[in-house]
This record gives sequence, structure tokens and C-alpha cells, in this order.
Amino acid sequence: MSSANNVSFQDIFKNENEIPEEYKVPEIHQKVYLLNGELVEWKGETQNIYSPVCIPTENGLERKLLGSIPNIGPEEAMEVLDTCVKAYDNGLGEWPTMSVEGRIKCMQKFVYLMIQQRDLIIKLLMWEIGKTLADSTKEFDRTVDYINQTIDALKDLDRESSRFQEAEGTIAQIRRAPLGVVLSMGPFNYPLNEIFTTLIPALIMGNTILFKLPKHGVLAHYPLLNAFKEAFPKGTVNTLYGKGSEIITPIMESGKVNVLAFIGSSKVANGLKKLHPKVNRLRAILSLDAKNAAIVTKNANLDVAVSECILGALSFNGQRCTALKLIFVQKEIAAEFIMKLSEAVSALKAGLPWEKEVKVTPLPEVNKPPYLKECIEDAVLKGAAVLNKGGGYTEESFVFPAVVYPVNSEMKLYHEEQFGPVIPVVPFEDIEEPIDYQVNASHGMQVSIFSEDPQEVAKLIDPFVNLVSRVNINCQAQRGPDVFPFTGRKDSAEGTLSVFDALRSFSIRSLVAAKLTDSNKTLLNTIVREHDSNFLSTDYIF
Repeated sequence: MSSANNVSFQDIFKNENEIPEEYKVPEIHQKVYLLNGELVEWKGETQNIYSPVCIPTENGLERKLLGSIPNIGPEEAMEVLDTCVKAYDNGLGEWPTMSVEGRIKCMQKFVYLMIQQRDLIIKLLMWEIGKTLADSTKEFDRTVDYINQTIDALKDLDRESSRFQEAEGTIAQIRRAPLGVVLSMGPFNYPLNEIFTTLIPALIMGNTILFKLPKHGVLAHYPLLNAFKEAFPKGTVNTLYGKGSEIITPIMESGKVNVLAFIGSSKVANGLKKLHPKVNRLRAILSLDAKNAAIVTKNANLDVAVSECILGALSFNGQRCTALKLIFVQKEIAAEFIMKLSEAVSALKAGLPWEKEVKVTPLPEVNKPPYLKECIEDAVLKGAAVLNKGGGYTEESFVFPAVVYPVNSEMKLYHEEQFGPVIPVVPFEDIEEPIDYQVNASHGMQVSIFSEDPQEVAKLIDPFVNLVSRVNINCQAQRGPDVFPFTGRKDSAEGTLSVFDALRSFSIRSLVAAKLTDSNKTLLNTIVREHDSNFLSTDYIF
């Protein structure tokens, strides 16, 4: 049997009776979707959901069936949209007019109900997208932390807005108000955390949510449907399942969506925005393409560079927008660097998500293994080689990481976002070469610089802060901490996400103003004292 790094596919994929009972999940055949505060029964066509984890059968390896989901059509999708629009009611609905304190209490109830589903969601993340037990656990816990941090940030924001301001004979109270109906669409790689970094702030600011579930990681949200139902007013959160090309097009063409919250490719985002008939009324919060580069100079600590580059390039098999997807290494130290890198990659443990210390797992996208093979073959044809043992070995959904060197601008791996376990390494002589690469790139999210020379690092910082949104020094590219701004230049992002920025992204500053007269003072004081308005308020939320 063919093998990768002395590991055959029989060592990766197991018979079902070899899988520990504590990590098994029952098939979930979802027959409901969330509409207007009810779990509405679905009797129509369904779509099967398969795991990247394959099971040996008489016919060879087959992806394990995890269950099925509703495959709703355009007619039902428009009904979901209309429910969302009605719940917002031009800003007069129960949710958008609710006090900040009231919305916070609803969100706290949601978190309480969410935590009760922790174990099941973690197991579903492992089975649906092949994320390791450690990373699946981290994703769930980080998401809960993110929601709690968002609640605290909203309290801070509300406290800052709890006083009246005076200027030039005018008195006013300035607060943030919701924008309307939000279409939330997220990726498979962080189907809980990434999606909630837009959905949660959009929701807590008073918007109503049209939630299109991701293609992979969809069942991981099934345990949360009841939490959404119980925690929020009817129509506040509504779910969409099915083919995006069929159901999202009429939704966008209706012009009833006020905010597009999308994490995915810039090509898809551009298409969605163009469908909207009143593009100037559409606000877009987007996290898109990235081809983050690492620059390893002759002054780098190679052990640090190798360790961080592996983390950056191969965490969750390289399926992260913040992954390092191209490594530039100065020629003087290239041989030593790629030797250390190749040895370290070859030593990575491959296996199933729940296995101890596993680092490389199967890939959820069916078309990803052949695409990666195509990229590697293109590079080899144009002069590169796979340097690590077993690099690029493929068996069904599993691909062992490949270190490809030397990569140049004629190759796919130089330009395309591989979004998988392939590490292209580009040799360079002059430090201007990686700078020129970033200048001409269509993306601009992050860069990682590896050097111990202060002057060299300083000279790289200054151009790159104007080319990307985050410069990492001697460490991998990454999103967190969540209190830091997360955005990008060029085709990489629109809008800024952090615990604080996201609240602002999904709201608009509104104010109530009056001339500073005695009668107006009396009027406003009465409204505030009697709590007649949820907007005009000097209450202090602890």
C-alpha cells in the first residue's frame, strides 16, 4: 500500500468499530428551520451532509454520512426574508426598539443555552470539517468568550452614550442605532466563530438577521436553533438552508437587505453586491481573500521562523484566511531554512480529529485534494520540487502537507490562494522583491516578518503597514486577540471587525437634538425620568 511518511491511509481512516464511543455522533436528519420564532417543519427536498472522515467499505473509502438538512427553494427563502423585514418593521419592531439592557439580557440567555450544547457542537465540528478536538474546543470556547466580550463592549459603549452633550446652544444625546435587515453568510473553516463575529454584534445592536448556514459545518448549528428561538423575539433570527445560487439571488435582488455580512471570496462578494438594486443603501461588512506572505531574512532566528511558519501555514490544514500562504526566504539561508522546514513538516502527526496530538486531518471540501494536486503538478512542471517526505500524498479527503520549492511568479502557487496544506517557498535576493509582490498583489490582509535586525525590521514595517492591515514580527499571521482590529486592504476586506469595531460596523450614530431652552430641558428631563423612551436614557448599565 502506498504511504506518506510511513503512514498508510489505513493508519488514517478507521473502521467504525475502531472509533471511540465518546467521539461518535448520531446521524442528524434535520427536518426544521427557524422562521418567525418557530421551528417550522420541512417536508420537501433534503441535502445529505457527509464528513471528511472516510470509512473503509467493500467499495473502498467512503465519506461518512452525518445526516441531512432542508434544501429550501426561492419561494421559502423569500418568506424568510419577509419575516425578517416584518420583524424589523422599519425600525419599529420589538427588537430594534428594545433597550440596550433588554437586548443584553436576551444575549446572556442565548449564551447560557449555547453552553449547554458545548459537547455536541464540538463533536460535530470534528466530524463535519475535520477540525482537531483541541481546535474544535478552542473554537467553541473562544466564541463564548467573544459573545461575553461583545456584551461588555456594548455596556461600555452605552455608558459613554448615557449623557447629553451641549454645543452652540444645542443639547443632544447621541447613540448608536441599528441598520436594518442583515444577511449573514460565513465560511466553513470557522463555522461557529467566524460567523458569530459578525452575526452577534449585528444582532445585539438591534438588527434582524437572515442567517444563511455554511455549506460545511451546517449541522454544528442545529443544536443552537432552539437557543435562538428561546432567547430572542419572534423574527429576530431566521435561518436559510439550500443552494446559495438559487436562494440568495432573489433575496439580494429584492433590495430589502440593508447589510451584507459575508466571509468568503471577493468574487462572490462582488456578485452579491451587484445584485442589489440600490447599492448605495447596502452596507457591506466583508472578510475576503488573502495570500498572506512570510518574509524570512538572513537575520532571522531560523528555529523561530520554522516553528511559526508551520503554525501559520498548517494550523487547521492551512484552511484559514489568516494562514501564511507564501513564504519568501533570502537565498543566503534558503537551503538551511527549507531543510529545517521540510523535516518539521514531515514529523507532523496525521490522523483523525479526536486522536491525541494530531496535526493533519482530512479536508471537508470534495474538490480540494484534486485542486491541490493540480497546483503542485503545475509548480513541478515549471521547475519546483516537493521537498518533504510524503508531501502531497493524497488518499480521498486526506492530503499530507507539501513544502514546494523554489516557487516563482509563473506558478499558480505564487498567485492563487491554495487554502490547504501546501507551503510554497520563494527564494529572494533583494528585500524589495517581497515588497514588490505585495504592491502588485490583489489582496492585503497580513504579513509576517522574521528578522532579529532592528533596522531591517523597521525598514520593512514602514512600507508594509501601508500595504496590509497587520504586520506580525517573528510570529505567524492570525486574527486574535479579538479586541484587536481585524480588516484588510484591496480585495481582502471591507469594514473592520473587533469586539469594539464590529458594534460600530453594524450600527449608525443617531441623535436627538433640541435648542437649549428651559422648556426643552423640562421636556427631555421628563422623558428620561419617566423612562418613556428607550433611546433617550441616562441609565447606567453595570
